[in-house]
Amino acid sequence: MDGVLVHEGNALPGAAEFLQRLVDRGRRFLVLTNNSIFTPRDLSARLARSGLDVPEGAIWTSALATADFLASQLPGGSAYVIGEAGLTTALHEAGYTLTDVDPDYVVLGETRTYSFEAITRAIRLIGAGARFIATNPDVTGPSPEGPLPATGSVAAMITKATGAEPYFVGKPNPMMFRSAMNRIEAHSESTTMVGDRMDTDVVAGIEAGLDTVLVLTGSTRAADVNRFPFRPSRILPSIAEVIDLI
Repeated sequence: MDGVLVHEGNALPGAAEFLQRLVDRGRRFLVLTNNSIFTPRDLSARLARSGLDVPEGAIWTSALATADFLASQLPGGSAYVIGEAGLTTALHEAGYTLTDVDPDYVVLGETRTYSFEAITRAIRLIGAGARFIATNPDVTGPSPEGPLPATGSVAAMITKATGAEPYFVGKPNPMMFRSAMNRIEAHSESTTMVGDRMDTDVVAGIEAGLDTVLVLTGSTRAADVNRFPFRPSRILPSIAEVIDLI
């Protein structure tokens, strides 16, 4: 989503036309984000304010992927959650009980206000045997004032305190793409991933067996590509140049 369709709340050139072409051609699609703060309904409304029409059913977040994963691992389980509505709602809808008493999992996601008390509770629960899950490994997130500590940074602190490494569900884990494809009944040989980061989007797409397109409107610049030991299927200036591929 960010760096491909929008940048700092503004639609990127060609984004609206790209989405419309998908609809016109009857292509199944999902807009993906590692951000676990917002529900699909929240994100749909935010995209609408940018001039992009994306129904909530066409949005897949690391929170939804995490809930999907846990529901497949331990149906009807329990979790102590550090996160916001995007994550707590997803877990609730997957049939999970949210508790701070003897949970099966500690689930760490994004929040605007990490609480030292909540982190301390997570450390003690993991020490007592709860399994450690995190929605994504991103170490920082953007803000108008500059970078903010994100899930990966807080996960590192909990790992240092407990010795327990989390299982990260979101990108670059190809699990997120596989769960997204299951959601829309897609197959890897006929699915394309469009992303703006080599180290999350492209590597996860390759590992999930997808055709990959890198657009240069986000994190990765053209000069950065050769630093990586893998390459996307295509490198294009922006989403506007992807329209004709549909």
